[in-house]
Amino acid sequence: MKRKQILSVVAFLVMLPLLSGCWTLVAAGAGAYGGYKMKENGYTLQNPITKEKSKKSSK
Repeated sequence: MKRKQILSVVAFLVMLPLLSGCWTLVAAGAGAYGGYKMKENGYTLQNPITKEKSKKSSK
């Protein structure tokens, strides 16, 4: 019985890093889908790092 528990814990610890990449892909897919649905409803995304154009330099 003890040997079976140890084997199952070792199998779980080996599988855990393999599943972490899958969860990352699922989260990225969910974020992309949410962004797509927001775009359909009229929301837009804006780059927070933009250089403002000065009014004096444009003539």
